Amino acid sequence: MKTKIYITGAAGFIGFHASKKFLDKGFNVHGFDSINNYYDVNLKKSRLSILNKYKNFSFTKGLLENQKLLNLSVKKFKPSIIIHLAAQAGVRYSIDNPDVYLNTNILGTFNVIKIANIIGVKHLIIGSSSSVYGANNKFPFQEIDKTDHQVSFYAATKKSTESLAHSYSSLWKLPITMLRFFTVYGPFGRPDMAYYKFTKKILEGKKIDIYNKGKMYRDYTYVDDIVDGIYKLIYKIPALNSKKKFKNDSLSPVAPFRILNIGNTKKILLLDFINTLEKELNIKIKKNYLPMQKGDVYSTLSDSSLLKRITGYNPKTNYTEGIRKFLNWYLNYYK
Repeated sequence: MKTKIYITGAAGFIGFHASKKFLDKGFNVHGFDSINNYYDVNLKKSRLSILNKYKNFSFTKGLLENQKLLNLSVKKFKPSIIIHLAAQAGVRYSIDNPDVYLNTNILGTFNVIKIANIIGVKHLIIGSSSSVYGANNKFPFQEIDKTDHQVSFYAATKKSTESLAHSYSSLWKLPITMLRFFTVYGPFGRPDMAYYKFTKKILEGKKIDIYNKGKMYRDYTYVDDIVDGIYKLIYKIPALNSKKKFKNDSLSPVAPFRILNIGNTKKILLLDFINTLEKELNIKIKKNYLPMQKGDVYSTLSDSSLLKRITGYNPKTNYTEGIRKFLNWYLNYYK
């Protein structure tokens, strides 16, 4: 019988793609999602309708903060692996709505860690973010770098969950891998993300807002590469006092706990990304240049060599190909 995998945030962007990947591979998947209205609910329902076509998929709708519902759902399904991808995302939204992040990201994640420990899962994988590197200016970012200077409340909640997870892993020897995602994009993406908003406005003939005159760099990572990394990781379980040593390993000295970057490992200038959108859509973009936004960082770049050493992870999609695939989906989805 195939491994049972429980995925939170299954109607979300990365959660949907991860769920679909595991379903295609024949795993039994149970999804959990609140389907909140942070962005277009219809998009979440579209993702879910695709997953619901699989016989090996089941689903619970609810809030992670509802510990009773979450526990019932997990205990009934009895997964051996939990992949926790549900979160309140978005740097800008966190500036005006910090309470939401506190509840969903910190309390919600704590509830997931707690039930994972109660049922004794073999591996708990938790989504974190490259934003935890904050004001760091040593590039590329490595998992063993200090991360003490988050510049957004969103990033602070993500860093908090890493600390919570480590303490639980240390206390109860619960195997946990934290994945720091780097600017994930692609089909069925999040409408609050820049590339998605740009596409919508360009097609409507509206001006697009470009912060810091486009002089920002991002490690744009195509969603298929992300889920491929997650898939390769599920049986690569961190072990306390592991005999197998990896170079620059982030494995904790006191817990079966590891942090891993998962990015494309290429630094792309925001303006180049925008120019590629312009070229692919064949529409002249109207640009509105604005100063740097609160809570934003100038650059991100991942060193994902540890993940590669552990799993053979090798991102295959360059950003021009990724943009093309996204636009094909977008034009088809919105007709």
